[in-house]
Amino acid sequence: MPSSPAAAATYTTIPISGVDVVSRSTQNLSSCLSRCRPWPEFFATISALDFPSSISAASLRFRRNGAYFSLNYAMIITAFAAISLIGTPIVLIIVGFVFFLWLILHFFREDPLLIRGHQVSDWAVILGLVVVSVAALWATGTGPLNSLSTGIGAGLLISVVHGVLRNPEGLFLDENDAVSNGLVVSHHTVQIQNTRGNPPL
Repeated sequence: MPSSPAAAATYTTIPISGVDVVSRSTQNLSSCLSRCRPWPEFFATISALDFPSSISAASLRFRRNGAYFSLNYAMIITAFAAISLIGTPIVLIIVGFVFFLWLILHFFREDPLLIRGHQVSDWAVILGLVVVSVAALWATGTGPLNSLSTGIGAGLLISVVHGVLRNPEGLFLDENDAVSNGLVVSHHTVQIQNTRGNPPL
């Protein structure tokens, strides 16, 4: 999946209502999904698919594609997970709801969560989500869980195969994304290396 807002690091200082917290988290999620790469670019053409020349080349190619198409891969894995549960719609609804809670209350939450005027700590939120997740898994039984694992595994396999075979030539990350993923060296890093007498990477 792409970079998610760090809940603890970007909290606002003004408490807001729980409804507003959910609304802002939903907006953050929508903004993140809007950065998904175009699917025609993802599927590309046969000419953009080839085998890497070595294991190191395959690793570098997967890192570049993983950074560039991270949201696409996350959507593929999520779609396969959902498809695997189509035969048990009740389980699909339960799992989808729990997944949505994790996204809204943890990964994309920028504000402190207030309940009846009391701020709920991050650890308490995580603990509550874990308890809800365990209860949901216990309620669904082993059969749907096996199907879910198969769906997630299939989505991961397709993502890995695409990441290795898709030639990343012509794919351009934003500079900040490329630096954060270690794919390029920032100007500041080069200056430090030159000061120390070390050649840039």
